[in-house]
Order: sequence, then structure tokens, then C-alpha cells
Amino acid sequence: MVIEKNRVVSIDYKLVDDDGDLIDSSEEGEPLVYLHGNGNIIPGLEKHLEGKKQGDAVACVLNPVDGYGERDESLVFTVGKDEFEGSEVDVGMQFEAHGENGAQIVTVVSVEGDEVKVDANHPLAGEKLHFDVKVVDVREASAEELEHGHVHGAHGHHHHDDCDCDGDDCDCEDGSCEHHNH
Repeated sequence: MVIEKNRVVSIDYKLVDDDGDLIDSSEEGEPLVYLHGNGNIIPGLEKHLEGKKQGDAVACVLNPVDGYGERDESLVFTVGKDEFEGSEVDVGMQFEAHGENGAQIVTVVSVEGDEVKVDANHPLAGEKLHFDVKVVDVREASAEELEHGHVHGAHGHHHHDDCDCDGDDCDCEDGSCEHHNH
């Protein structure tokens, strides 16, 4: 069975940066399982996996435009320490912020007195991404998975989302989850 829109795909992957430093890998745990063609992983990787089948290996280099985008310096801004509601705030810490565009991850860049400079760019924005992927499995999606736009079950997308999915009971307000894409 080949990878195409609305099929559930399991992949083992390794992601390194331009210097060859490891960014992320599925080697320590379960394969990444996602619903193809539904924006659950970054678009450039989906393009490279389209039409592949179980056992295929894919090595590709994605430019920022096909990954997490270019850096946008307007997304670096200063907020008051009181915005963090008593949480410890140190350089390098990441927080989930809820704004007009939904949830996004912000990284603390500096702390000076009561002022905290944060960066709302994705940590991998502006980076070239070197993927080494093996297709572990391809299957048809269930009707429920198609309706919700993501995989259900124990081995679904391993990044946290805004829904409470427990077996057949998926609590998604608008029928879709906000994922921190990989």
C-alpha cells in the first residue's frame, strides 16, 4: 500500500541540522504515526513521502520554506515577568502562549529585571532540516480518524495536542487538533 492522502503512516526518522547535530529521532521510542495529507507533519516531508510504501527509505534535505519557515524578527518581543504567573523564568525555557493565532511555543531569550524577551519563532525556523526516514507501515484510516483529521490510539502522534483523546472518545472542540508539527 502506498502513502497517499488520508492513509495512516508509521515512520522511523532521524533529523539533524546542517552541522550534523541530532535534533530529533524516533529511535528511543515508538515510530511516529500520522495521518498523511492533513498537515500533521511539515509539508516538505509529506511531499517526499508521497507514493512511498512499507520498507522504503527516504533521505532528504528541506529548506526552511518547506520546513518551519524563515525567522521573523517581529516575533521577538518583550513581556513583563508577571505574564508568567509566578513560574520560574530562565533563558532557554519554553512556554506555550495562547494568542490570536492559537497556541504557540515561545522561547525565553533574556531576562532583565521584570522584563522578559521572548522569541515566538519555531526553534527550527530558518534551519535546513536533514531527514533520514524509513517507512514502517501504511494503513487505511478509520472513519473517526478521517473525521478528526489525526490518528487515534496508543501509537498516534507523539507530540502533545489540545485534545483529550482516550481510545474511541476524542474531545476536540472543532474536530481538529493543534499539533506541534514534526
